[in-house]
Amino acid sequence: MSDKNKFQPSKKVVKADGTIAWIWEGKLHNMEEAALVHPNGKKEYHIHGIQYSHDDWKERRRNREGLPWYKTAMGQAGQNRN
Repeated sequence: MSDKNKFQPSKKVVKADGTIAWIWEGKLHNMEEAALVHPNGKKEYHIHGIQYSHDDWKERRRNREGLPWYKTAMGQAGQNRN
């Protein structure tokens, strides 16, 4: 995969109030940990901007669901949807 085709990692943004947000393509997104961490310790889990409960997030992360078809193993192998 060439450099211009690599997926960019999520970017960590620390807001003035201390909230930590992980942003990818303009949406809250983090497959490794909470995408939004509030100063009081509350965590929110998001995949491609969609909020999930911690259990649902863990399930989707384990199965890699929630990814666009072209980012799954089958999509990256050059398979098309037809």
